[in-house]
Amino acid sequence: MALSTIESAAIERASASPMLDRTLAWANVNSGTGNLTGLARVADMLADAFSALPGDIALVDPAPVERVTAGGTIENLAHGRHLRLIARPEAPLQMLFTGHMDTVYPADHPFQTIAALPDGHINGPGVADMKGGLAVMLAALEAVEQSPDISSFGYEILINSDEETGSFSSAALIAEMARGKHAALTYEPALPDGSLAGARAGSGNFSLVVRGRSAHAGRNPDDGRNAIVAAADLALRLKKANGPRLSVNPARIDGGGPNNVVPDLAILRVNFRAVTPDDVARARTHIDAAAAMVRAEHDVTVEVHGGFNRPPKPLDTGAEALFGLVRDAGADLGIPIAWAPTGGVCDGNNIAACGVPVVDTMGPRGGAIHSDQEFLIPESLAERASLSALTVLRILRKGRL
Repeated sequence: MALSTIESAAIERASASPMLDRTLAWANVNSGTGNLTGLARVADMLADAFSALPGDIALVDPAPVERVTAGGTIENLAHGRHLRLIARPEAPLQMLFTGHMDTVYPADHPFQTIAALPDGHINGPGVADMKGGLAVMLAALEAVEQSPDISSFGYEILINSDEETGSFSSAALIAEMARGKHAALTYEPALPDGSLAGARAGSGNFSLVVRGRSAHAGRNPDDGRNAIVAAADLALRLKKANGPRLSVNPARIDGGGPNNVVPDLAILRVNFRAVTPDDVARARTHIDAAAAMVRAEHDVTVEVHGGFNRPPKPLDTGAEALFGLVRDAGADLGIPIAWAPTGGVCDGNNIAACGVPVVDTMGPRGGAIHSDQEFLIPESLAERASLSALTVLRILRKGRL
């Protein structure tokens, strides 16, 4: 399909946006999920930049979140505020755009600086995941705002502060903002070759608190109930459910103490990845059954905390239509678009669970994310901003997917 005059103008505007400068400025401020000071600073920077768009912008307080400590107690976990923008809520066509301001690198992580690499790539914390994606989102929407049909297009933007740890303090906000939306775009990075994530497995994180009975390991060990042994048995039982549709990863056991004391407390941390909602139900059944068997065999108590915070994201007909539209827009820009299923998760899982079609890797091309080798391919900023702008304009022109 030939590009219209309106589309060509929007692509030109998007490509001319100072995306790299914005990306570097935002990535130069550490915003690890637990760095509340850094998150507050980045949130202010983003609010200032995104105020170029119309609508009401606000920094929203995080919802309360609890976690199980290594001591088996429950404590509140602090998070940063989330940025929310609402533009033309009365318009007939509504979309949702999401990204995250947090990174996986805490304030004391050694990876804090940005460097240009010999191949032209940019190495730095969060440059791809996803400060670059936020710059792409803003550039695309600034370009689309100049469309003559913009009055019929409304949208909401969410940039949360806790995506990297599961979006526990923003999940309810995501669900609220997804209601009534025709489609959504999320700006996780594309792969270095430009491929997108298609279907995603769901993810569940659990903390299983095992309480036994302490005793002297030499004098009367049989009077004790070893919580570490029970937790290890529980881990092995849970692992038996591992298979192609349900991945089980017992990741850590906290607890124990001196070698001459039978330990009375252990906390097993385990992650499940489930392909379908039926697999989610099967995982929960397996957890309950394994916990019951360990309680009976080891004479301990087992408390199960946690759940599937990222539901599975299948490719339904709505998602396929949106992917097809992105693919066709890419073809008209000379950008081949392919996608494949992945076991990774993101806020796209939560959006899809609300019944909203979503493509969640609309950010720039990059790689080695979550490591000190993370890199951004800078020329892909203009490429992906053009792709987003064209995708949105074509949804706007059709008034639907």
